[in-house]
Amino acid sequence: MGDPRKQRKTFSGPSHPWQKQRLEEESVLMKEYGLKNKKEIWKAQSHLKNFAHLAKSLVKLTSKQAALREEELLTKLRSTGVLDGSGTTTDILTLSVRNVLNRRLQTVVYKKGYARSVSQARQFITHGHITVAGTKVTIPSYVVRINEEDEIGFVSNSTLADLDHPERAVKDSKESEAPKEEASKGTPKKGARESSAKESSEKEESKKEEAADAEDKE
Repeated sequence: MGDPRKQRKTFSGPSHPWQKQRLEEESVLMKEYGLKNKKEIWKAQSHLKNFAHLAKSLVKLTSKQAALREEELLTKLRSTGVLDGSGTTTDILTLSVRNVLNRRLQTVVYKKGYARSVSQARQFITHGHITVAGTKVTIPSYVVRINEEDEIGFVSNSTLADLDHPERAVKDSKESEAPKEEASKGTPKKGARESSAKESSEKEESKKEEAADAEDKE
């Protein structure tokens, strides 16, 4: 059983420390989801393995108790968005680690546009700027339920709740700079105007010289 005062590991790491393909996949996931370390990936994979193991064991059983446990498992995964609303027990076996990582609060905050990057979303959460259903949540790995997505926002007394905050006005400034760049492309620069004027004056002088030569010949 172990000492109840000591916390036990809730995940299992890879079986081999040096596997090139796995290391490359983990590095991609860390950058894509702004994870702190690889333990967060291993935790998501462990949850996925537990779901798959439970689904396999329930498929074999035909009792009423097994049917109830199967329905509880499907309800849990559907409510958290890990599984589609029409997903079945066999669909649990096809889930990937991305299905679990996509339901993290850090990922949802970024996708809803509250942060410019997943790393910034993690910073907002850990600094206590984000609330879920009116409750402050400071855990980036918090699994967001489907009915909680529309209840995510900033803390009322947070400076980020102001729409004019510099960290929230970056997108607006970029959009306002776009028309300026297009206008600058349409208007020629000073050097280009000077060179075109010089070329036109040279053409006029050459025409005058040709006319003078024609008069001398006559």
